[in-house]
Amino acid sequence: MAKLTRSNPGLLDTRSLRIRAAWLYYNRGLTQKDIAETLGISRSTIIRMLDEAQKRGEVQIWINEAPDECTELELRLEEKYGLDEAIVVPGEGNAEDTARDVGAALGRFLSDVIADNSSIGVGWGRTLNASLTTFKPAIRQNVQVVSLLGGLLEATPINPIEYSWRVASSVGADCLLLLAPLVVDSHDTKKRLIEKCGLQKLFETAQTLDLAIISCGDIGAAGSSLSRNFLSKEDQASLTAAGAVSDALCQFLDENGRTVDHPIHDRVMSVDLDVVSKAKHIILASGGKARATAIRATMLRTKCHTLVTDEAAARELL
Repeated sequence: MAKLTRSNPGLLDTRSLRIRAAWLYYNRGLTQKDIAETLGISRSTIIRMLDEAQKRGEVQIWINEAPDECTELELRLEEKYGLDEAIVVPGEGNAEDTARDVGAALGRFLSDVIADNSSIGVGWGRTLNASLTTFKPAIRQNVQVVSLLGGLLEATPINPIEYSWRVASSVGADCLLLLAPLVVDSHDTKKRLIEKCGLQKLFETAQTLDLAIISCGDIGAAGSSLSRNFLSKEDQASLTAAGAVSDALCQFLDENGRTVDHPIHDRVMSVDLDVVSKAKHIILASGGKARATAIRATMLRTKCHTLVTDEAAARELL
């Protein structure tokens, strides 16, 4: 029996009503017209509510089976780079589309693999931030999340500290935050913050991670790394001149995965990549053809176990 028609659209935008409409549409297979009649709402309102449910992450849609060509790329990547697992998503879009698609795959993967009694180190970036839309894990016991970088002083949607605590809150974990600016004025300041301001525990915990989740960006004139937002133009130019191709945890690597010689490393508040590389399992998530060199360099340096990427980067890596 259809419900009475609701005359006040302002009362319709509630989570429970959106979820009910989405359930009827996706699980029961009702048409939008049928749902409108069932709930006493106009069809145009149903369309808006279904769209809003997706935007809020209340509804998530993905294809369980990757296209055959993606599966082939995964197998070839695993063989060539000695990976435990490669996850390749379709697409060759722009930086934002790539981050969204690769991030969505990462979120689903992490939802399944985070276990009880584990310590998890997390980095930052557009791709990791995008993983939150599909990251729906069960609550875990005795889990600790460790932020591998300092934070940005300006409140932005993509911030290392925010990503850390959002991952922690999703699994019911404790969280060690690297409460310091991402870049400080000198090596002496960095040393004092670690030794005198309570950060030593975080750096010690990072020595024995069970899982590390990182991303990387490309460096250069056309690079899309987020480091462009806090590095001076002089630093960017000198890093490129020194051979930097990858930004991983704000540590800058050449094409062979070696840290380039540059004073910025003395001022970045992040756990060293050599320490992160000791983690029992390392997940690297990044995509895009332009980032293939950066991805390869980061894989060489960290010896990552799982790579989450897209077709464009996968083909270039091969």
